[in-house]
Amino acid sequence: MANATLKSPPDIQGRHDHRSDPYASRGGRQGAIIARKHPVVWADHTTPPPLDAALIAQYEREGYLLLHDVFSAGEVQLLQQELDRLREQAEGSTRSSVVTEPGSGQVRSIFRIHESSPVFANLAADRRLAGLAAWLLGDAVYLHQTRLNYKGGFHGKSFYWHSDFETWHVEDGMPLPRALSISISLTDNTPHNGPLLVMPGSHKHYVVCEGQTPADNYKRSLQVQETGVPADEHLRQLAEAGGLVDTAGPAGSVLIFDSNLMHGSGSNITHLPRSNAFFVYNAMSNAVQAPFCDQPPRPEHIATRKHIAPLTPRDNTPADLRPG
Repeated sequence: MANATLKSPPDIQGRHDHRSDPYASRGGRQGAIIARKHPVVWADHTTPPPLDAALIAQYEREGYLLLHDVFSAGEVQLLQQELDRLREQAEGSTRSSVVTEPGSGQVRSIFRIHESSPVFANLAADRRLAGLAAWLLGDAVYLHQTRLNYKGGFHGKSFYWHSDFETWHVEDGMPLPRALSISISLTDNTPHNGPLLVMPGSHKHYVVCEGQTPADNYKRSLQVQETGVPADEHLRQLAEAGGLVDTAGPAGSVLIFDSNLMHGSGSNITHLPRSNAFFVYNAMSNAVQAPFCDQPPRPEHIATRKHIAPLTPRDNTPADLRPG
């Protein structure tokens, strides 16, 4: 894989000098694989980790962790009730925070759930999630994005290979890959119902994508990922280097993955629905600035910009996860 000398990012306000951007992508650039300059684990190692050292090392090496039985069956049942309530409420809605499947019109995603649901606000701040994120990122964290992902039986569509950080950097103005995602399985994710696939180790490399960023790209990209997609050859190189792994796990399991990990998912052609709560934690020191493209920022329900505030990790009780 080709390496490149990367410079430290500028302290940017307003428009960026793209020549000094170490993670420049799109904008007429030629596709490439370059070395990641910044750490994966940012923690002060004098602070005791919330997980075994072997798991921390695995996360640093492979870019993801799948933890089983993080949430009990009782907690999952309460979260499923809220999941179903929000989906029923969203059916037929024209709210911009509700994204539907192309073709079937089924609810695909509901964004900004930490503001519309006290249950998921409490879940996002749960120490098992927010505390772990803060330790790995070595900073107080805030919620860059939250959503529920529904992949219904038979009609849940795929989401093509991509690095979240490439999109968050170019379209949201996230300076560095000092962010991570946590996905909580609220139904069983099986190898057959379209689980997330990852390329272990791909987070150590940044893939420069070709093409331009269209106006209002988010309106299309949240249904079908077409912009910010790596070239086939670069995907092949990453897959051959690290392999392909599905992250299937039972309800109550938790997937943590680095913002720059290459991932995607296939369509769900089974009768088994797959649903997850999805939280993106960004370091407070890595708050978004101006986008690294010549487009306005994406809306607040997709990328927090106006209301950035540090999360205080909390110890939830079942009452905190019970729908009102």
